[in-house]
Amino acid sequence: QGTEPGGVSFRATTAQLYAANLQLRTVNRLVVRLASFHAAAFHELERHTRRVRWPELIASGALLLVRVTARKSRLYHHRAVAERVASVVMSAVAGVHLAGNDRESDDDEPVDDSVGSAPTLLLVRLVHDECTISLDSSGALLHRRGYRLATAKAPLRETLAAAMILGAGWDERSPLLDPMCGSGTIPIEAAMLARRIPPGRRRRFAFEEWPTFNSAVWASVRDRAESAILPASGATIWGSDRDAGAIEAAVSNAVRADVAADIEFRQAPLSAIRAPGPHGWLITNPPYGLRVGDQAKLRDLFARLGQVVHTRFEGWEIALLMSGDDLVRHTQLALTSRLRTRNGGLSVRLLTRSAPSSGFLDSSRSGV
Repeated sequence: QGTEPGGVSFRATTAQLYAANLQLRTVNRLVVRLASFHAAAFHELERHTRRVRWPELIASGALLLVRVTARKSRLYHHRAVAERVASVVMSAVAGVHLAGNDRESDDDEPVDDSVGSAPTLLLVRLVHDECTISLDSSGALLHRRGYRLATAKAPLRETLAAAMILGAGWDERSPLLDPMCGSGTIPIEAAMLARRIPPGRRRRFAFEEWPTFNSAVWASVRDRAESAILPASGATIWGSDRDAGAIEAAVSNAVRADVAADIEFRQAPLSAIRAPGPHGWLITNPPYGLRVGDQAKLRDLFARLGQVVHTRFEGWEIALLMSGDDLVRHTQLALTSRLRTRNGGLSVRLLTRSAPSSGFLDSSRSGV
């Protein structure tokens, strides 16, 4: 139906909800709104919560987690709100028991580290005394595809890697190179996109535990998605990194994602990278956090990245995930901000340069 703070709302059939969890590449989770109502007192909260058909939504014996956000509302105590909602659910569904409900919601935080093993999650939001109760349909956050068991330093979430590729406008046919690929997330996500491989094909979802789960509909959704997978990528995809351990992890992850034959990984420093053709996309997530190195080394790295792009990738589209204007200026590239988000707690931007290159910028005139 439209965008709103923190997400996008839309109507969906059961099959469309299943397909969205299976196919969407850039979202954290999909939640189903169960009720919206005015609640300025606990008796209002409890009365409206009882109207939800809980036995159709939560299985007997389920582990329940209630997370609460309250803004400018009379009901502001998160634990008390969670306890009232949980009490209603437990009285309606036999055997439900509680996980910890003692802190405010964090949509970026996974409920559990293992794919498909999350408890049943209810999200309760109170804003100006208007309450919305939603049920998580995904389980573990959707960036958990199931293929990335091996990681390098400062790993990039799969959903953010996919957003970079889509935001850069890659056409799925042209060459794509990540010269600082780490554990291979950007090349792997690109190969999965090019081959139409559903990002959720290797995992389970919370909706599979719902009492109303329709296994026949789910089988049909999965079969359609599997039948659309292409046998090979139509593009040549490369990933390189100076760290041998990162390349080893990237190859292992690509094997698990069933795209090892679609990507060429090699160990190489940034200074050794050459454009493998006259046109293509260079998409990368350079190190920019304090965990990776000190600022002096990072400034040198970004200056070298800018030099490599300027001298060797003149006809290429460029997309970089960056944090901080200082490091951006050291590339001396004419970059345009395409999207803003957060990565590892840092504010980051996807910055792009369209081919052909417009060359270096005077850093005093750079708009980034």
